[in-house]
Order: sequence, then structure tokens, then C-alpha cells
Amino acid sequence: MKIHLVDGTYELFRNHFGAPPKRSPDGREVGATLGLLRSMLLLLSDPEVTHVAVAFDHVIESFRNKLYSGYKTGSGVDPELMAQFPLVEKAVAALGLVVWPMVKFEADDAIATAVARFKKNKSVEQIVICSVDKDLTQMVDGQRVICWDRRREITLDAKGVIRKFGVAPESIPDFLALVGDLADGYPGVKGWGAASTSAVLGKFKHIEKVPRDPKKLPFSLGRATTLSENLQENYQQALLFRELSTLRKDVPLKETLADLKWRGAYPRLKELCRELGDERIPDRVSRWRR
Repeated sequence: MKIHLVDGTYELFRNHFGAPPKRSPDGREVGATLGLLRSMLLLLSDPEVTHVAVAFDHVIESFRNKLYSGYKTGSGVDPELMAQFPLVEKAVAALGLVVWPMVKFEADDAIATAVARFKKNKSVEQIVICSVDKDLTQMVDGQRVICWDRRREITLDAKGVIRKFGVAPESIPDFLALVGDLADGYPGVKGWGAASTSAVLGKFKHIEKVPRDPKKLPFSLGRATTLSENLQENYQQALLFRELSTLRKDVPLKETLADLKWRGAYPRLKELCRELGDERIPDRVSRWRR
């Protein structure tokens, strides 16, 4: 069997900016929620999709905000988008899918925990992470755990991660720590761009193993010296950024593998879609629970 783990936060943002806006009969903006429901129904139309869970950032902030004050927050996010998080979680649950709404942790942590747990099961042929979030590429494992960009139909296995970033999945947290991740709110280390970082980590893998001697770095001595000095001056901060980018695998998820099997939508989905102003969505549901 395959397991599909969906980054619900990404899906909601994508639909907010990509799907047509839609007002419910009571005046709420619900376009992103309806778009995400349609997206999940399209996913479920594939006969290979049998076991699914969807993770959301129920609140944008997490434990990482206590580690670094500059880490991403919900500030600046469209209030009409923020208001749809509880609604979309309710809708996806009514569709009959497992929902992980994260508060202390992030959606990525829930997905990472699920990957670490379920890939040990011999009955699991492959785990497909449905997301374009580069943080999640650290969970890729050969072809057994892959990332899938559903919109562009691009998959990344371990070799694909190396081709894209120049480093193996295990080095992605180190890569992001040095290069920085503006979406998550940390700047990286000055001078360490993607090319220089991949050249170094492709050889040494982790920040601790990067030699202090600039002569051992694969650059001209002048450039190597500058990079080495910048890293040493910001060494503790680089380790902090790596901690921010490293996904947690200890989220207390209660579901078993059997719980992830999709057995159909609940009847309450029909009433919810009526409230949202789109009664056509239930017509696309192929299976209902009694």
C-alpha cells in the first residue's frame, strides 16, 4: 500500500491564491476551503490512494517561536485565509480523512512523525508527501519516501533531492540553516548561498564537519576564507537555524496505519457543503460511510 501525507497548510494557501473566491450564504469567504475539498476529492479518485492524512498549522506559531524571535508568525496573513483554518479542518474531517491540526508543533512535524513511524511497517510500499515545502525533503528516503508536487506533477526521490539542492536529504536542515529560509523567517549565514553551501555540504554533510581550515574548502583561498570566517562568527546561530529547520518526529499522533484508510465521507459533509454554498461537491464523492 501507499500512504499519502498531505500538507494541508500549503494546500489551503495554494487554493486561497489560486481558486476563485467564494462567499457562503452567510457571507464568509470559503473559496480556499471549497478548493481544497475539490483537491482532496481529485486525490482520492486515484485507486492507488487508499491511506491518507492531512496536516494543518491550526495556528501559525509553534515551539520554534520561543527558540527564535524572528521565526514566522501569522502576522500579515489575510484574515479571510486565517479564518478558514478551523473550517477547512472540519470539512476535511467530514470528507472522512484523518486531520492533524497542529498547535505546539507544525504541520511538517506531524508529517515527519508519520513518516518515521509508518515507514517501519513492511506493508507500506511507499510514503508520498504531498507538498512543495523544501523542509519536508529531509524526510525523503530513496524511493520509499518521496515528495510530490501535485500541481506540477513533479516527484522528488533521494536522487531528485540531490539534483535539486546539491545535498542528500539528511543534509537539508544544514543546507537551510546556512542558506536561510525567508519563508520561515531566518536569514542563514552571510555569504553562504545555495551554490557554495551545496558544494561544501555535498562533501562534508553537516555543519560540524565543515573544516575550519579554509584551504580544505573547495573554493579559491580568498572566498574560502571569507566563508569560513562568516561561519565561525555565526556558528551558534547556524546551529540554531538548523534546529529550526529540523523536523520533529515525536508529535503525539494517536492514529494507527489502519486509521489512515479512507472509508468514505460522512453524511455531515452534505450539510456542511450546503452551508458553504456548494451542494455539487458531494456529487463527486465516490464512497459514503453509513
